[in-house]
Amino acid sequence: MSPEAARDPGLQPERTSLSWRRTLLTLVVADLLIWRSWALAGSRGGVPGPVDFLGVCALAAMAATLVVAVCVLVRGRELRRSNAAPPAALLRWAAAAVVALAASAVAAVALGH
Repeated sequence: MSPEAARDPGLQPERTSLSWRRTLLTLVVADLLIWRSWALAGSRGGVPGPVDFLGVCALAAMAATLVVAVCVLVRGRELRRSNAAPPAALLRWAAAAVVALAASAVAAVALGH
C-alpha cells in the first residue's frame, strides 16, 4: 500500500474549507465598510473631483472580494474531490486579491476623513 493511499486526511479538508470561508466573510465585511464610507462621503455633499478616489477604492475592494469568492468556490470544489495541495496560481490570485483589498481599505480610511 502506498503512503498516499494509507494517509487519512481526517477533518483537515473541512477545516481548510472553513478557514477560506471565514477569510471571505472578513473580506466582505471590509468591503461593506469601504462602500459605507464611500456612500457617507457622497452624502456629505463634498465637491467631486475629476476622479472619485473613494469610489475607485470601493470598486477595487469589490473586485478583490469577487476574486477571493471565486478562489473559495474553486478550492472548496477541489477539497471535495481530493486532499491535494491547491494550485499555486489559485493561491497567488487569492493573495493578490487580499493585498488589493487591504490597500483599498487603507486608502479608503485615508480618503474618508
